[in-house]
Amino acid sequence: MKVIGAGMPRTGTLTQKMALEMLGLGPCYHMVDVLADLEQAPLWEQALDGQAPWAEIFAGFQSTVDWPGGYFYGELIDVYPEAKVVLSVREPAAWERSMRQTVWSVRNGESLIRLLSSAQGCVNPQWAGFLNMIDRLLWEGKGTFAAGNAEPEDMIETMLRHNEEVKRTVPAERLLVWSVAEGWEPLCAFLEVPVPDVPFPHINDRKEFLNRIIDGSLQSLQEWRSQASSVETEFAVGD
Repeated sequence: MKVIGAGMPRTGTLTQKMALEMLGLGPCYHMVDVLADLEQAPLWEQALDGQAPWAEIFAGFQSTVDWPGGYFYGELIDVYPEAKVVLSVREPAAWERSMRQTVWSVRNGESLIRLLSSAQGCVNPQWAGFLNMIDRLLWEGKGTFAAGNAEPEDMIETMLRHNEEVKRTVPAERLLVWSVAEGWEPLCAFLEVPVPDVPFPHINDRKEFLNRIIDGSLQSLQEWRSQASSVETEFAVGD
């Protein structure tokens, strides 16, 4: 592990993932890796229970950004003492709006994405396990936003408190506080790698996030409906 991303979700983490991989510091672990392999969710539940399945989770990875990894940055800086830490930041009000329209909406409110996601949890046990992990990671118990998330100022306060905690916890020589808007130069200088002769990547991760959740939910529900139709046909034939 060479780079640990300690920045909150919705701070351009998917762009960070691509940038680190372009710099030769990939594969980079991100929440999208959990979405692509829901069997990862129980490993993160183990981590939340105080176990340390880091070797299994990060096998083959050179970096990690976004939650779940960022949630455990305090443990990971000890497990990987040579790794550098990037704290990605974003203007608080814009960050809060992005969080509320995406991550928050998966488990809260009555938006389409929440309804679809909850419906998928009813027909897909692996997705139900993923949602349980997300609840523990973000909204319940010791979750990042368990202390309050109903109002914008609640989430912003949590984000600012987290950022200050990272600055206090990580030795200054290991830490870069950085925004994706700053591009290659400060990131490459900190990581001691050449600046690529290509533009800094930009991914519309809000669109990617929503598409992954919505498309996955619709696919699971369609598969469930097809299976239910097959069973209904079998019973009809039997009658």
